[in-house]
Amino acid sequence: MILERFYPAERADSVYGIPYEKYRDEGYRGIIFDIDNTLVPHGAPADERAEALFERLRRLGFATCLLSNNKEPRVKSFAGQVKSSYIFKGGKPSPGGYIRAMEKMGTEVGNTLFVGDQLFTDIYGANRAGVKSILVNPIHPREEIQIVLKRFLERPVLAAYERSRNRKIKR
Repeated sequence: MILERFYPAERADSVYGIPYEKYRDEGYRGIIFDIDNTLVPHGAPADERAEALFERLRRLGFATCLLSNNKEPRVKSFAGQVKSSYIFKGGKPSPGGYIRAMEKMGTEVGNTLFVGDQLFTDIYGANRAGVKSILVNPIHPREEIQIVLKRFLERPVLAAYERSRNRKIKR
């Protein structure tokens, strides 16, 4: 089905509720993150929660990389706060940014996760790159108009995804 290219491998309510220990135990070693509305509200600096998450991930042995379509000043500043490598103007949903992120982290498709809040850029790009994708709910409802429009278009795709998941669970 054509919509499946936009389906995440998994869903989570929040980046802060993902069972990272489980993924480490499954052999994952790198995590690529979107920033805006995934880790913090759009345009916000890193907060204590984001800083604590990245510290926890380092203790668990994960390499991290921020992958954003935003400009360098935004991404570099956030990356400095959470002490992570980063890629700005990442070109999502093109696979190139995901591949560069794995090169920076020293990971491969089979041991890398991607976490983001948008289907048509974040998840679609991760899927195109062959990386396991986790869709999280956006942190804050205030978004730029182009993202609001994408959210409207995401609704039927998410509904189809949920229906397909429910069918698999019932089997």
